[in-house]
Amino acid sequence: MPFSSHSASPSAAVEGQDFIAPSVLFRTAEWAELSRAVEARRHWIEQRHLELTAIPAPTFHEAARAKWMAEQFCSLGLKQTRIDEVGNVLADRPGSNRNRIWVTAHLDTVFPADTAIQPKRDGSRIHAPGITDNGAGLAALLTVAAVMQECPLRTGCGIRFAANVGEEGEGDLRGVRHLFATSDARRNAVGVIVLDGAGVEHITSAGLGSRRFLVEVRGIGGHSWNDFGRANPIHALAAIIARIEQMPLSLEPRSTMSVGLIEGGSTVNSIPQSAWMKVDIRSTDMVQIERLTAALYQAVSEAAAQEMDRGTGGLETRLVQLGERPAADAQRPSRLVETFQQTDRVLGIQSQLHCSSTDANWPLSLGIDAVSVGGGGSGGGAHTLEEWFDPKGRELGIKRVLITLLALAGAQIFK
Repeated sequence: MPFSSHSASPSAAVEGQDFIAPSVLFRTAEWAELSRAVEARRHWIEQRHLELTAIPAPTFHEAARAKWMAEQFCSLGLKQTRIDEVGNVLADRPGSNRNRIWVTAHLDTVFPADTAIQPKRDGSRIHAPGITDNGAGLAALLTVAAVMQECPLRTGCGIRFAANVGEEGEGDLRGVRHLFATSDARRNAVGVIVLDGAGVEHITSAGLGSRRFLVEVRGIGGHSWNDFGRANPIHALAAIIARIEQMPLSLEPRSTMSVGLIEGGSTVNSIPQSAWMKVDIRSTDMVQIERLTAALYQAVSEAAAQEMDRGTGGLETRLVQLGERPAADAQRPSRLVETFQQTDRVLGIQSQLHCSSTDANWPLSLGIDAVSVGGGGSGGGAHTLEEWFDPKGRELGIKRVLITLLALAGAQIFK
């Protein structure tokens, strides 16, 4: 859809900054055309969403989906589309100054590469593994980029679109860490909008911190009858878990510790030679994460000693930190948070500030203004084979991101 051009003077931004209030932007002819462009792409959005969801992208194996995203960015005419050293897909829309706003969405899913992905409809819902997390975010990223490319408006800040790897699980935010690894990227970033999942109800402005560990116990093993009495690695793990269950957890700031995976042994009639588990510690406060980390080390030491006192033979223990997401919060006042809130008032959205673990954790920990929001529509069953997405209302979520992005970037609106 072509956009009209106007010859009058650009409207005034906040003095000394590239910014235009969402309420001002909302009343312009340009915004009306942008809004119609989003509505006109309804079928296009759904087709892109289904196509990308069907491409397997488990963490550490996102290359096929990254290639597809790069092809989409190229087809939209975005500048300098490329795939970086770790597999992130980047594309630029230049501005009139050196500052940059990032719009990102993660490529990876929690599902193995051989998971059957066949989107199925049930009324207005579409069911498929990864259709919401993060199919909805990636579809919104593409749509924002597409509509921006149709728009003749120039912006003060440049816009960088990024489809990044390694957000889920043991990916440990490796994609977004790489995006902001250089001083230039950090210095010129005035905001990061992370598109993750569906919905419009939340503005995630605080990053929930986490630390993950592999706990391994090894012994000499043996026969369950002939060698009964030898120290048993699985028994030691059970004792560690019992201690974890008894650990005092802070309610404010909220903190949690849980065992998510456990494995060991070979047969029912054997004393295992090894057993391992993975432990997840979370808190909104890094002090609590440090406290629980120390308590986990103590629990492993005490439980192993207890099992060796009870049985014969030695045990060896090993703790390996698998990843860490820093707990962080948007600095106040946050231009990004305030602009989203202004946009929500304009669009009639009732949203709440939220704390979660997303790609926004990393830029927030670096002191960069960042939020994570949904891409519109609704979804459920995330991280399960029954995951679903309902596109009803998706356009509102995309408009929400667009108007906020244009406001922050200093769109040169003509009256």
